[in-house]
Amino acid sequence: MDVVLKEVCLEIEKRYQIKFLEIGTDKDNVHFLVQSVPVYSMTKIVTIMKSFTAREVFKRCPHVKRQLWGGEFWSDGYFASTVGKHGNEDTILSYVKKQGKEYCKIYEDRQLFLF
Repeated sequence: MDVVLKEVCLEIEKRYQIKFLEIGTDKDNVHFLVQSVPVYSMTKIVTIMKSFTAREVFKRCPHVKRQLWGGEFWSDGYFASTVGKHGNEDTILSYVKKQGKEYCKIYEDRQLFLF
């Protein structure tokens, strides 16, 4: 499923002004480090990511839906933070990696993208 998730995220990059810098998993969590344009709200970015990834994972890996309680791929909540005056990319990465014990990076592309 990690491969499918990565492929779907890279397809999102082609259609929207969202660049995935890093995708990582940790047991039952997925962590994204993304770059986007200021006209996209955090809510819009999360909505795009959650809706497209869930739909495509269920389509490409139907066994996943059967394994999930209630058939929901994503929980209703999320945590999002921005890089700016009071935080930087390293701070966010450190926070994410401390959340669990088995963080596994499944994709990384730190080449910043000009939209």
